Amino acid sequence: MSILNVEHVTHGFGARQILNDASFRLLKGEHVGLVGANGEGKSTFLNIITGKIMPDEGKIEWCRRITTGYLDQYSTLSKGKTINDVLREAFAHLADLEQEMLALYDKMADCSEEEMNEALEEVGEIQNILDYSGYYTIDSKISEYANGLGLGEIGLDRDVSELSGGQRAKVLLAKVLLENPMILILDEPTNFLDENHIAWLKNFLQNYENAFILVSHDIPFLNDVVNVIYHVENAVLTRYTGDYENFQRMYELKKRQIEQAYEKQQKEIADLQDFIARNKARVATTNMAKSRQKKLDKMDKITLMSEKPKPVFSFNTARATGRVVIECNDLVLGYGEPLTRPVSLKVEWGQKIAIRGVNGLGKSTLLKTLLKIIPPVSGTVEHDQFVEIGYFEQEEVATSETALQTIWDEYPSMTNAEVRAALAKCGLTTEHITSQMRVLSGGENAKVRLCRIMLKSINLLVLDEPTNHLDVDAKEELKRAVKEFRGTVLLVSHEPEFYSDVADEVWNLEDWTTKIV
Repeated sequence: MSILNVEHVTHGFGARQILNDASFRLLKGEHVGLVGANGEGKSTFLNIITGKIMPDEGKIEWCRRITTGYLDQYSTLSKGKTINDVLREAFAHLADLEQEMLALYDKMADCSEEEMNEALEEVGEIQNILDYSGYYTIDSKISEYANGLGLGEIGLDRDVSELSGGQRAKVLLAKVLLENPMILILDEPTNFLDENHIAWLKNFLQNYENAFILVSHDIPFLNDVVNVIYHVENAVLTRYTGDYENFQRMYELKKRQIEQAYEKQQKEIADLQDFIARNKARVATTNMAKSRQKKLDKMDKITLMSEKPKPVFSFNTARATGRVVIECNDLVLGYGEPLTRPVSLKVEWGQKIAIRGVNGLGKSTLLKTLLKIIPPVSGTVEHDQFVEIGYFEQEEVATSETALQTIWDEYPSMTNAEVRAALAKCGLTTEHITSQMRVLSGGENAKVRLCRIMLKSINLLVLDEPTNHLDVDAKEELKRAVKEFRGTVLLVSHEPEFYSDVADEVWNLEDWTTKIV
């Protein structure tokens, strides 16, 4: 049974075409992966089907009494609410349904037989939804999901405004999963989640009986949970059955077939044009030439899709520091209250260190403390006198400045052409370059921020979850650039496949924390 039908949807922003005559169907129980490069329109498509954006053309039809849960990249939480308050909001629509059901029971006291049958049918539907959604076991459900995503150890009475970015992401994810909707819509749900809770989410989605649509650049995760792929490229949406690996095989096969057909057609066009040129002037063969011209005019010409610009990342190495880049003695991390026991550590020249650990232990806090952005609770942090830092922050507020102006503000001596060339090298088009940072996709925004670091000579590269929004090509290119960087690297990532063959040492904050993990 089709629970969502999208027919002939076309949408664009100004001159930029995002979707062209796109059609999509979602069947009951289907697990769909929506994939495509950064900026191709995946989040726009989700905003269209959820009614946040009206398409320029086309129609979207949901089945009756559909329930949806939508976790997008930019979900926020209100200050003053506890984690428990937010999680209980997941059941608000069910409380409304219960009131609707009670009103129907009241109506049954005085109605015709036909109205009674209609009311009984509606009551049955509502009761099934309430039972299936676990409405009568709210507290145990909240406890199960909160513990599964590690919120229990934070404390459900904590104000959400006090949480880290990763912890807030967990709260939002737990809330949308508790809603148990008929269609679950998840936009990059593994961003800011650590390895343990990605595994929990993977298990949850593998066993999810309802349908979901998932946007993710985490390919191993996608492969494990989806059975249908929709690929968006050059405003065209294409359906493939199977997991991501099967999609890749079918996509490459289709691409080769189109290229072969194009080459064959180009040869035929060249032959026809040559025949026409040689024979149109001769009386004896002019009719044959006209016939060939008609054939050429009527030909449905194949066009190859233009290749998307692929990013090229490289970091400029400043002069080498001394042997010890950063030295810490009896360092205790935290904001007021300690997060760790005292630790003494050294970061040496040329080391590439990955930092891991469950969310909330202070990975970002560690980086900021090592960089002297925030002070430690106690202990000392010393830098080599020649250290030059390039820092990619996990969360950065997007501004109304354009990508071009963002780079120019930091490097005012560069010419317009030089700034554009630097951004183009990172895989950004003219359209991206002149767009405001706040309207760029997460991946495009990250590329601008990486560009800003690439223009500086550095000897210490510090990356806090740099892959969160990057597409597959950009992620692979960043990994290559980090491996080839000749300086020192500190890297926080929840993706072992990204850092495992880059790092020569891994620090696990779980070994230092004062918290119960």
